Amino acid sequence: MSASVSVAAAPFADPAPPRSGRPAIVGTALLLGGLAAVLLGTFTVGGSEGDPARLPYWYAAGWVLFAAALLALRKVPRRAASGLVVAGGVALALTGLISAPRTSNDMYRYAWDGRVQAAGVSPYAYPPDAPELRQLRERWLFPAPSGGRCADWTEIRTTGGDCTRINRPYVHTIYPPVAEGWFLAVHAVSPPGARWKPLQVGGALLAVATTGALLLALRRPGADPRRAALWAWCPIVPVAAVNDAHIDALGVLLTVLALGTAAGLPRRGALLGAAVAVKILPVLALPGALARRGPRETLRTVLPVLAVIVLAYLPYVLASGGAVLGYLPGYLEEEGYEPGGVRRFALLRLVLPDGAAGPAAVAGVLAVALYVLRRGDPGRPWRGALTVTGTALLLTSPSYYWYALLIVGLVALDGRWEWLAVPLAGLALYAGDVLGSVPGGNVLQASAYGAAALVVATGALARRRARNDARANACGSTVDTSAPPCRT
Repeated sequence: MSASVSVAAAPFADPAPPRSGRPAIVGTALLLGGLAAVLLGTFTVGGSEGDPARLPYWYAAGWVLFAAALLALRKVPRRAASGLVVAGGVALALTGLISAPRTSNDMYRYAWDGRVQAAGVSPYAYPPDAPELRQLRERWLFPAPSGGRCADWTEIRTTGGDCTRINRPYVHTIYPPVAEGWFLAVHAVSPPGARWKPLQVGGALLAVATTGALLLALRRPGADPRRAALWAWCPIVPVAAVNDAHIDALGVLLTVLALGTAAGLPRRGALLGAAVAVKILPVLALPGALARRGPRETLRTVLPVLAVIVLAYLPYVLASGGAVLGYLPGYLEEEGYEPGGVRRFALLRLVLPDGAAGPAAVAGVLAVALYVLRRGDPGRPWRGALTVTGTALLLTSPSYYWYALLIVGLVALDGRWEWLAVPLAGLALYAGDVLGSVPGGNVLQASAYGAAALVVATGALARRRARNDARANACGSTVDTSAPPCRT
């Protein structure tokens, strides 16, 4: 078997049993130190949404060091790897706390929703700039205009002419109820004047907890704890989960717990239901959880999913009725997921009319989900979950790279590292198109996700070749002449 195929098939397999792991540990630690330094630079002088021109270079440097650290980790003995993965993950997560959010203002909406709930008001009842909530405004969320205008890139005009750091202040919140519960919990433990820092600390805790859940899940026979580094050291985690504190990190933790550690189908279903009630995207993990399950097992999983979602929504529905949908319909139209304003589905739009791209994407995801349901591995539900989720992001081609945090967590469970090309494509698109550091629009979108699809396909072919070579070698070494002939 060729060396390249071997690496593609098992990126953390020891090339040779090391006599001493100390040089490998030192080398890996030095690379992690370099990655931490690059992240610190990214969060201080590497640019922001208001000054994005330098961001791509800092991001590129971080991903190169990430890849080098993973390669170095291959030579670290498994016994020492877990501690190194945790230490590196903690250090990298802490880098995200050094500055205010650099590339997203979503966290300000989180802080506002938590404050509103603490005052006894449903977050779905009013938009942030509603006059009914004026008495809840804090200066750090609603800064005074400077020279009659909103000066900072994080500041937006409200319908009343004030300045706020909350994006889309004129619309109702979009976040599901478990996410809202997290916002309230963080607000409840936040000291006065802490501003954005508690949400960032919460993001760091979620990132490190996910690393712990991965290490627990990877204790299973045949698994390699070094895979947890695919999450713990991925540069997108301190950027999206910590510095920008995206709530997606909570959904990733719940999904990893559901697929990797949950004992029993009802508990798995309950955790998946909670993940869906954080952000809708984890529903794509459900086909993997139901792969080749009979009707009774399916019900034991699906009913807890639905029960948790219903129970989570119930108090908010009683308080706000249909307003719990928030800005979701408007968001889908704004982001180009509905006919008439197509901005997504870049790969499909290369070969299909705009009007057909959306339905084709839905059909493609459903086809992959059906395949996973019928042919997936029930012993490895994360594998089907990764396939369906990754396919959905490739076909929809979102520019918000933090959606792909779920991909990173599932990659760490499964080991198919080539799927990391999907979050990297989203990051490239966000930095280049949304932030305006590289002009390109639809061309950049198609190029980024086209390259990601090529990497995923190449990885899949390399793994198939590795399996076929291993099967052929096993057949060639058979000495039992009474055994049936091998089929390669």
